[in-house]
Amino acid sequence: MHKNFCNAQIIRLLYPDGNSVSTLQKPEKIFLNNTNLAFALATNTTNKGNLRETFFAAQLAVDHKISLPKQGDFMIDNQYIFEIGGKGKKNEQVKSIENSFVVVDDEDFPVSKIPLWVLGMGY
Repeated sequence: MHKNFCNAQIIRLLYPDGNSVSTLQKPEKIFLNNTNLAFALATNTTNKGNLRETFFAAQLAVDHKISLPKQGDFMIDNQYIFEIGGKGKKNEQVKSIENSFVVVDDEDFPVSKIPLWVLGMGY
């Protein structure tokens, strides 16, 4: 049944990074395909953290492979690790990881972090 929802682009299934038996099993995380669906389905209970991650995944899934790393929120193209958060998000979770970045919401021009809104300009 979940394949129909994926084909209809209602949900996005994310699996752990790498090739293992776990990728044949259930997905590690399930996101709605885009943030508009969250507001349409649950107008009073949208979670801001989930909206950030949904937006990030929706923007990068167009041209990149997305998976879930052991540390951080997303791995892009088996190479880059991203941690997603709000205004006070620090790089503590990924500072020891090469090719890691922090993406933040609620900051227009953050220093040493990537503003989430910039990803909306990708296409």
